[in-house]
Amino acid sequence: MSSPDPAATDRPLTLVLVGPMAAGKTSVGRKVARLLGVTFVDTDKRIAAEHGPIPEIFAAHGEAHFRELERTAVAAAVAEGGVVSLGGGAVTDPSTRALLAEHPVAYLTVSAEAVANRIRGAGRPLLAGEEDPVERWRTIFEQRRAWYEQVADLTVDTSRRPMRKLAEEIAAWRKERA
Repeated sequence: MSSPDPAATDRPLTLVLVGPMAAGKTSVGRKVARLLGVTFVDTDKRIAAEHGPIPEIFAAHGEAHFRELERTAVAAAVAEGGVVSLGGGAVTDPSTRALLAEHPVAYLTVSAEAVANRIRGAGRPLLAGEEDPVERWRTIFEQRRAWYEQVADLTVDTSRRPMRKLAEEIAAWRKERA
């Protein structure tokens, strides 16, 4: 029997949450972090705190600039440890996907029907000005689905189950991996 790698035991507990817009990554992530007794970081909120509102970043500098800020924020948050919630598009970056291969990742998925109730009035730049934001959400989700599946170690549907139950399930799964 081999002894554990000392470097691995010194690393903080980390869990990354990925998934499409409105899957509940922030809501579930906060609860999971509390259950695990670790910090919670929402990379979109961190970017907004450091650089201003995301819709304004998109408008002033474009999506490519936002993705650069996001890549940096994700790398920093994952290095800190805890529960880290990524923005829906973070998985579009190859270097971010490579980084996620080194950490436990839970993919939160959600049905379009559930999303319809969750995205009303939300400041989501990729859905702004859309006549049918749910259809635009579907298109974006389908473009990214394979990347979510590629990085995921666990997949959980958030469409109909209570967030508390989902958080308990994810926390238990992460504890088993520790």
